[in-house]
Amino acid sequence: MNLRSWIRGFTDHLRLERSLSENSVAAYASDIEKLAKFLSGKNKKLSETDQQDLNEFIHNLHSAGLGERSQARIISGVRAFFRYLLIEGVVDSDPASMLDLPKTGKKLPGVLTIAEVESVIAAIDMSAPLAQRNRAIIETLYGCGIRVSELTGLKISDLNTAEEFIRVSGKGMKQRLVPVGSEAMKHLRYYIGNSRMQTPPVKGFEDIVFLNRRGRAISRVMVFNIVKKACNDAGISKKVSPHTLRHSFATHLVEGGADLRAVQDMLGHESITTTEIYTHLSREYLRENLVSFHPRASKRN
Repeated sequence: MNLRSWIRGFTDHLRLERSLSENSVAAYASDIEKLAKFLSGKNKKLSETDQQDLNEFIHNLHSAGLGERSQARIISGVRAFFRYLLIEGVVDSDPASMLDLPKTGKKLPGVLTIAEVESVIAAIDMSAPLAQRNRAIIETLYGCGIRVSELTGLKISDLNTAEEFIRVSGKGMKQRLVPVGSEAMKHLRYYIGNSRMQTPPVKGFEDIVFLNRRGRAISRVMVFNIVKKACNDAGISKKVSPHTLRHSFATHLVEGGADLRAVQDMLGHESITTTEIYTHLSREYLRENLVSFHPRASKRN
């Protein structure tokens, strides 16, 4: 098999063995294609590739101005690719095992304040077409902290309105139960029982909660546009996306004293270290309040 064939085999492995999403598989494939182009330029076979080749590949990425986070992602992909090749017997040893990841540090995600979230919700013109749907979308993103992909795939059969829980299918199709805030559930019920009934679903989409005008599942891009418009209407100049509402959900829970393990479960994080970023956000919030309101916390003339 040639290099392209092994890349196809690798992506199949990611889908079937590791249950990665199509977006993740596509990102891995794109990164390995960069490596394939580099090796082709050197006329190198996979079985001949050594650590020096890979170091040169990474140096080229750095020279091309690729950021540290992008470099780290590509190196992770290369590592996974060569582990796969080792399992398949294509290489006798793993030349990527000793590759160092660049130190990227933890970038704290942007969040909205509670007042800003309230202003975004208040900015929705409830007399406009599909306003009930759009209000329910924003309430659900902030009230549950789910990912936009989880929202677009949410099913009516996933809702437990009596107990105010939803069943969420997350990354790798792993399911979790997430409690729903009372306001979010109220607007979900209202949307499903009223305006959603005015949009006949296309066959196969009868169980999808959020529909577009044509009766199909709403797209990620449309959800982004709904959130962006509401933020613009509220006069918020921050760069905001649906993921910002997820970050805001988690940050406001941690600021309020929620148990980090509970937040981890609600967000669907595999590792608690991923959730711990919100403790950094919380500490920044506390310091901002100290500096702003304590009479001796900041330098004065």
